[in-house]
Amino acid sequence: MSDTAARDRRIGYACAFAVLFVWSGFLVFSRLAQAQAFTPWDVAALRYAGSFVAALPLVAIFGLPRLPPHRVAAIVATAAFGFPILAYLGFRFAPAAHGGVLMPGLLPFVTAALFWIVLREGWTRRRALSLAVVACGIALLASDTFGDYPGAWRGDLLFLTAGCCWAVYTLLVRLWRVPAMQATLVIALVPAPIFLPLWWLALPSNIGAVPLGAVAFHFVYQGALATVLAGFLFTRAVTAIGAARTTAVTALVPAMAALAAWPLLGEALGVVGLAGVALVSAGMILGVTGAR
Repeated sequence: MSDTAARDRRIGYACAFAVLFVWSGFLVFSRLAQAQAFTPWDVAALRYAGSFVAALPLVAIFGLPRLPPHRVAAIVATAAFGFPILAYLGFRFAPAAHGGVLMPGLLPFVTAALFWIVLREGWTRRRALSLAVVACGIALLASDTFGDYPGAWRGDLLFLTAGCCWAVYTLLVRLWRVPAMQATLVIALVPAPIFLPLWWLALPSNIGAVPLGAVAFHFVYQGALATVLAGFLFTRAVTAIGAARTTAVTALVPAMAALAAWPLLGEALGVVGLAGVALVSAGMILGVTGAR
């Protein structure tokens, strides 16, 4: 392996592990927003306004994204609208642990299936083993938390659809070889002019009843961090180390989010859930060392 390739691989891993922390925060803070009286549409509006503002300095440096309209539309539909809006709606009905299991937790499996169907990418034995270990861990996490929230199935379906949207985005980035900055700018710039007028004129809002500090926090976290920073890091990781290794790393998100939700949201884990955290972590290590 050349020095350049080795350096790019190290950068890819660094980006993938950084995504872990931002996505874990996204799950926990999106759930927290429901307790702060935000509507899901309010959180989405703060995300799009924040990402638009955060992207303006990048436009000054790199210019506007230069992608064909059909590719822009596909990226916006899956990563900019489909994933976050479905997630925010899901957190009205289900806790952070459910979101972690059904979005980033299932992402490696949905992505692997899409890549096999579309790109004919097979699975190595080590990758299959890592996914099996992750699946067992996620099953334990699910069994520990899913029975405690009656009616959460509505949120679970929304989470599952949101995860599928992000898996399709991952496939498109790989299939079209979209540069990370181009994809990030599309996700950050395009939704705001479409969504914000609709939110202001027609969608339910309770943002006036929320403290200014909470509004500012979500504006920065959901916009600058969860959209611009995490979007760039994830896409850069996929282009550097591939979707298999990237999603193997992000499979640790449900475990991290469940642990963080315990003290922050009071969503406790039992012994079975903690065992699930350990298994997901082991599966991630296997996937990182064995995925291609």
